[in-house]
Amino acid sequence: MATLRPPFSLETAHHKVKAAQALWNTRNPAKVAQAYTPTSIWRNRSTFLRGHAEIEGFLAKKWEKEKEYRLRKELFAQQGNRIGVQFWYEYRDAHDSMVWKRCYGIEHWTFAADGKMEQRMMSGNDVVIGEQGRWFTDGVHVDNVTLGEKDF
Repeated sequence: MATLRPPFSLETAHHKVKAAQALWNTRNPAKVAQAYTPTSIWRNRSTFLRGHAEIEGFLAKKWEKEKEYRLRKELFAQQGNRIGVQFWYEYRDAHDSMVWKRCYGIEHWTFAADGKMEQRMMSGNDVVIGEQGRWFTDGVHVDNVTLGEKDF
């Protein structure tokens, strides 16, 4: 992911977003943390984090709770070293009887000159969807699901 560096064009920003999507879908906290600067600052809902160790710990707990996690990110806006992203992910909540949920959200990213993310601000909301409400079903790649306004 760090090979794509600012300033971002529409094309390179799109590639950066899809690289982040693929990385997060590995659900590997150590691997994901390496895409961020050592002093990266995060806001994830009401949680504030700084640096690789806090990011790794946060992601490990996240994916202990969020089973069968499947994420889709789409470019919302870009300018210079900043990218705005709209995302959706589905998961089974291990802390809530394994019920299926979907998170809808927006992220604002700021990148260092080397292409690593130095700031990530995320806002998201979870809704219960149940098995019948899933978009990202087994065997279907998240990018192959057509999303339209009726889906929101």
